[in-house]
Amino acid sequence: MNRKQRTEMLINGSPQLAAALANEIESRYPVALIEEPNHGLVMVKVRETAQKSLFYLGEVLVTECKVRVEGTVGIGLLKGDEPKKAYELAVIDAAYGAGLKETEAWTALLESDCEQLSARRQAQHKSVLRTKVDFETMDTD
Repeated sequence: MNRKQRTEMLINGSPQLAAALANEIESRYPVALIEEPNHGLVMVKVRETAQKSLFYLGEVLVTECKVRVEGTVGIGLLKGDEPKKAYELAVIDAAYGAGLKETEAWTALLESDCEQLSARRQAQHKSVLRTKVDFETMDTD
C-alpha cells in the first residue's frame, strides 16, 4: 500500500483507526511538533474535457500539520477544518517514513478498512444508480 492509498484510507475510513495508530506511536516514541495544525487554501486544478485545457476551479480549505518522529518528518494534510486528524496523519506518516516496526502490523488493519470502505462506496453507488432515469425506455407520446 503506497502513501496515497494509505492516506486516503486514514481520511475516509474509520476515524478511530487513525487515532489508535497515532496513539500507539505517541506512547512509544517522542513526537516533536514542527508545525502546529493550521489552515490554508489550496487551488483546485481541473482539466476541461472538450479542449483538454487546465483551469483553476477555486480554492479548498485544508488543514496541515508537520511532526518529527525518530528524526523523520511526517506531514498531515486534509480537506476541511480537522486539526486533530491532520496531527494524527502527520504522526502516522512520520512512523512509516522512519520505518518503525509498528507499521508492519498496520498494513493488515488498513487493508481490512479498505475493503469495508470499498463495500460502503459500492452500496452508495448502487443506491444512486437506482434513481438514474433511462430515457431510452421512457414513453414519449
